[in-house]
Amino acid sequence: MVYKKVEITKEGYEKILSKNPWIYNKEIKKIPKDITPGELVKVYYKNTFCGVGYINPKSKITIRILSFEDVQVNEDFIKEKIEKAFDKRKELLKITNAVRLVHAEADGLPGLIIDYYDGYLSLQINTYGMERLREIILKSLIDIIKPKGIIEKSDERAREKEGLQTEKKVLFGEVPEKILIFEYDVKFLVTLQESQKTGFYLDQRANRKLTSEHVKEGFKVLDLFCNAGGFGIHCGKKGTEFIKFVDISSFALSQVEENAKINDLKNYEIVKDDVFDFLKKEKDKYDLIILDPPPFAKSKNEKHDALRGFKYLILNSLKLLNQKGYLAIFSCSQNITLEDLINTTYDSLKDTKNMAEFVHFFTQDKDHPYILNIPTSFYLKGLMIRKV
Repeated sequence: MVYKKVEITKEGYEKILSKNPWIYNKEIKKIPKDITPGELVKVYYKNTFCGVGYINPKSKITIRILSFEDVQVNEDFIKEKIEKAFDKRKELLKITNAVRLVHAEADGLPGLIIDYYDGYLSLQINTYGMERLREIILKSLIDIIKPKGIIEKSDERAREKEGLQTEKKVLFGEVPEKILIFEYDVKFLVTLQESQKTGFYLDQRANRKLTSEHVKEGFKVLDLFCNAGGFGIHCGKKGTEFIKFVDISSFALSQVEENAKINDLKNYEIVKDDVFDFLKKEKDKYDLIILDPPPFAKSKNEKHDALRGFKYLILNSLKLLNQKGYLAIFSCSQNITLEDLINTTYDSLKDTKNMAEFVHFFTQDKDHPYILNIPTSFYLKGLMIRKV
């Protein structure tokens, strides 16, 4: 196939030299008039070849590079990318049966996310370029993974920006209402049809285990924004005295109830409430508090308000934390940095006249790779402190 040529600016070329796969509209000299959304193109700076990617003139990120080599993007290319991604995850499959199989740009397939749940796949196709490769992607997954079923859970907001509509449906085989997964010695039921994102927050797997390792007999644990109860249930397996799960979502809390039962948890309470409101009235004290809110800052413009929200959460959690107790704080907002979290925690300590020692930093698990050349691939960050 002959690909059309698109020339980029010096700024775009400098990004290519650093192996950053995103080219914005302002970094393109001229887009050919007959270009269609999602079309494969070859990128040049003057007469220097830069890469092969797909283009969408309607998108702010106008070109996403698929390869910095001069290759044909066909079935063999897609299969090789998926096989390479799968091979990287095989070690994790010794301790879990649920992994992120493809993590978009970090696996060289921008706009594509695939999660694996005990033989079933949950798929996000979030860009026009990947949409045009849909049939090749599905065929490659069926040939390589041999899944029992594939369900599409594409991100509506991302597809809308690309000029695409979204359908959430089973694409191949059958997908049961509930799938039993495990990580380490903890079990969870995943409902792919109804759950958020691609099904389960797999990126927190290692963090759930690491946080629970600080639990001692007699600990009281508060799991805020608990979603399906991952952190609290890991702690419960360590022998806590009591766990309180708090979330605003009825569906999430129904998952907590199921997951608590299949892990034989006994002493727990489930509270349906807005976490901000809950913290205003809560009087009980805890030995471990987990703060894992949804993304507060989806754009740079939302960062200021997001940090105000974090300060409220951290400050009020510190008031409920026993002396020598642990507080784990997470942010999955790409626009909130680790330094932002540290500074906000420091300000909260100052305002509450508390002292704390640093215990751990957290980041996403290894099936959600952070590629240093792609700063946006580092999105999940957190820290644990101990009140002293």
